[in-house]
Amino acid sequence: MIRLRNKETGTELGSVTEEDLQFLIDNLEEEWEEDQDYYLNRQTLEMLESRGASASLIRMLGGAMGDRDDVEVEWSRS
Repeated sequence: MIRLRNKETGTELGSVTEEDLQFLIDNLEEEWEEDQDYYLNRQTLEMLESRGASASLIRMLGGAMGDRDDVEVEWSRS
């Protein structure tokens, strides 16, 4: 199972599929090979949606942002 969390607060956002994780890996910048966190802003969220991110992933990431303009999320396998 792959879990996403808000990196700042540690709040769990939920679980994602292997396909959702691979989509994030393919579409977002990783600073090093084992990097497991991503900085997202509203523009990035719109870009992910336009590139075909699943509706559930967009809802989860948008929910993590709430009324803020950005969020940093991290993932882990459990």
